[in-house]
Amino acid sequence: MSAGVPLRSVEEHRDTVLAAVRPSEVISVAVDAARGLTLAEPVHARVPIPVFDNSAMDGFAVRFDDVADASTTPAILRVVADLPAGSPLDPPLGPGEAARIMTGSAMPSAADTVVPFEDTAGGLDDSLGEIRVLRTPRARGAHRRRRGDDLAPGDEVVEAGTLLGAFQLGAAAAAGVEVVRVRRRPRVAVISTGSELVSPGAELARGQIPESNSLLLAGLVADAGAEVVLRTTVADDDGGLRPALAAARDAAADAVVFSGGVSAGAYEVVKSTLGPTGEMDFTAVAMQPGKPQGFGHLADGTLLFGLPGNPVSAAVSFEVFVRPALLLMAGRTELHRPVLRVAAGTGWSTPPGRRQYLPAVLDRRDPARWLVRPATAGGSGSHLAGGLAQAEVFAVVPAEVERVEPGAMVDVMLRG
Repeated sequence: MSAGVPLRSVEEHRDTVLAAVRPSEVISVAVDAARGLTLAEPVHARVPIPVFDNSAMDGFAVRFDDVADASTTPAILRVVADLPAGSPLDPPLGPGEAARIMTGSAMPSAADTVVPFEDTAGGLDDSLGEIRVLRTPRARGAHRRRRGDDLAPGDEVVEAGTLLGAFQLGAAAAAGVEVVRVRRRPRVAVISTGSELVSPGAELARGQIPESNSLLLAGLVADAGAEVVLRTTVADDDGGLRPALAAARDAAADAVVFSGGVSAGAYEVVKSTLGPTGEMDFTAVAMQPGKPQGFGHLADGTLLFGLPGNPVSAAVSFEVFVRPALLLMAGRTELHRPVLRVAAGTGWSTPPGRRQYLPAVLDRRDPARWLVRPATAGGSGSHLAGGLAQAEVFAVVPAEVERVEPGAMVDVMLRG
């Protein structure tokens, strides 16, 4: 990263990272334990949805021909059966007969239409014995849900690569699926470097600061659906990093995320330990913050991410490079955050020749016109860790834009 060396583009570095990713193994998991995992094989329906013809209303299962003229001449029907939800009965219905039926109950084979309670003289209060239907149903089959209207057995319910949430798992369960095939969660070790770092809350000597990056990055790892198997801090000397790496291997980490130790200073422990051996390459990327980056892998394939030590730089670098890699490892097909175009609510400066990732907030006071503003008055300074508490998006500004003016349309990378 010496002067005069051309900067690598964000896309070049990200492509290098993604090319090295190996997907996690496929495992079988019960649907009630699969939330937050990524589907490796499509889910197909075992049973139809709905499973059987059933009533969409509380009312009466009838033969349409018996009530076809009810709006002009009320139809008098005799209730010969009562069908609560879950009833296995299939009562025969002759001319002039009906069955009281509740929503979700199986339709009698002899009925083709449902008359809601509201369309009878007595409603629920007078629903057994003899009833008077006052309104003709809109058509034969009204308020009748047909078997397989939604899905037939064998239909795809959820496609591979989908993150399994409540909607997807609910649909799989409704289709009779008990077990799904998913990718194992990636296992990640987070190692924060710096002799100046002490535990939050400790008394600070001159030159010391609270260590926050490991907590920040561990949270981002978890948000990406991966598992944190190690979180530790090492000093800026050559003796601490190798034992931490050994602990990461013992924890079966698929990836190690370092913060700090990757820049051009005299005490860059990640660079001095893993650079000469060729396990990691270090480069400068045309982005701000997050210019210094390191990436590589151990002999066993464990991925190594070297992120800058300033908190905003670490957060941005994770979002741009580490998160897509973890999602790919987990089997996801959509690797990048959704992006909106939003007008700038104020102006701000941009770094020359580098893409800017600005921690920002959305102004939603006018629902028809959202605005984006910097999260802090200091803009995108990589040391502004406090501003991350307010940041809900990153405003992404191309390298060729010299300054963002108020009202200019800006790409906004959503988080969460």
